[in-house]
Amino acid sequence: MATTILAPAAVLVAWSLVMLGWLAIARFGTLAKLGNAPPPAPGLRGQDIDPILGTAAWKSHNYAHLMEQPTIFYATVFILHIMQAATPLMVKFAWAYVALRIIHSVYQALVNKVTVRFSTFMLSTLCLAVLAVKAVMVTV
Repeated sequence: MATTILAPAAVLVAWSLVMLGWLAIARFGTLAKLGNAPPPAPGLRGQDIDPILGTAAWKSHNYAHLMEQPTIFYATVFILHIMQAATPLMVKFAWAYVALRIIHSVYQALVNKVTVRFSTFMLSTLCLAVLAVKAVMVTV
């Protein structure tokens, strides 16, 4: 395990790109299977074609999630790094956050039962809250 708190952030960035690729493959694959179906109207957003995509849309939903709460994670990690407050414990919380987000992604993309997804989301949020409290403590 890397000792720098920036490593988990870098891994989450890379994972987000993996999810972007996965969603593209899933979308294009599903649309290709539809073959002769009329194409969606021009200008529609991803969520507008969700009914057509079925479970392929789950990857897209997860990618959107990775563009939301993790932005707080990135800011928090950078604050802890800049303030030289990235203790080994904080690094472990950062890695736990990333691991839980990856588990959340895979689960949402493949199974997508909300109760399990919500549990991993809440555990990751708890890790983020610990990191955020530490960031506030060292900056205020």
